[in-house]
Amino acid sequence: MKLALFDYGAGNLHSLAKGLEGAGARVEITADWTEALASDALVLPGVGAFGQAAAALPQDRDRVREALEKGLPCLGICLGMQLLFESSEESVGTGIGLIPGTVRRLETSVVPQMGWNDVETSADPLFAGVDGLVAYYANSYVCDPADAADAIAWTEYDGVRFAAAVRRGRAWGVQFHPEKSSAAGRRILANFVSAVEEAR
Repeated sequence: MKLALFDYGAGNLHSLAKGLEGAGARVEITADWTEALASDALVLPGVGAFGQAAAALPQDRDRVREALEKGLPCLGICLGMQLLFESSEESVGTGIGLIPGTVRRLETSVVPQMGWNDVETSADPLFAGVDGLVAYYANSYVCDPADAADAIAWTEYDGVRFAAAVRRGRAWGVQFHPEKSSAAGRRILANFVSAVEEAR
């Protein structure tokens, strides 16, 4: 099984690649969309700014969105989750547009949110075996799906409640960083790898 870890050209992808490899996946870091979409799954990491990452998407966003709609498993992390939406208040740029909704600035007294926070999870297989999830966050923007059913987990920070995770088909997005979230985060990555295995 080969997972494509997409490289937007910003940040260190080592810890995420290591976490996925620890779950049994073979990880290829790539900036080539043809290679990425031909893999068994796509991982969109949480590094960089929305505009820069959106600029790294193919000019024809339909290629990516249609691959996800047809069942290509995908995990978007932090910024990667936000790219599943169409646009962000952070900067100019067009995302994949798989999930209808908005990405807005976190309206709290302290921004960004940095550190550990509780996550209220659903029964989604991504969270199998994870009870009382406390995850690591580093975000200034949050996602508001137009359809509440697309949200599969929630977090509250400084009185503001927002989607901690979303899902559409076999595409998941998490606002937190599982690769930095200790044993529970490693289990989430392993659950994603298991979902990819089932989809093959």
